[in-house]
Amino acid sequence: MAKQKEIKTNAMRILDRMKIPYTFQTYECDEFIDGQHAADLLGLPHEIVFKTLVTESPEHACYVFAIPIDAELDLKKAAKAASCKSLSMLHVKDIQSVTGYIRGGCTAIGMKKNYPVFMDASALHYEKIAVSGGKIGLQLELTPQDYEKACRAVFCDVTRE
Repeated sequence: MAKQKEIKTNAMRILDRMKIPYTFQTYECDEFIDGQHAADLLGLPHEIVFKTLVTESPEHACYVFAIPIDAELDLKKAAKAASCKSLSMLHVKDIQSVTGYIRGGCTAIGMKKNYPVFMDASALHYEKIAVSGGKIGLQLELTPQDYEKACRAVFCDVTRE
């Protein structure tokens, strides 16, 4: 009987290489709807599930933000955290070419380039957080501190009140 090959994404290989402990969950999903849908399918509390957003400065520099799925990124706070005059959301059509990941499967761990990464400080309230695992239908669970180590994230307040 052939042994079934374990699913490994680039993000998982990086965590393995860095010896960062994590668990993962998969869910069936023909097309990405949103983070709330993914959390509900996995039975995860919304406050521990973080979405990855990619922004761009007027000079075309990219900055990555991980925020709770029910929150909204405050672009003024985000620009201040990134020491930029302003930021705008990266257009959906550009996500894959910039990050190497598709919408709904984007994670700061293992992007094409090492963009500056900022994680909403609310993550520090939880023992574990969940982030995309690098493809639709896969969520990684790890500590906020291990996420910080994996992608050199900076914790800050970047969501709207």
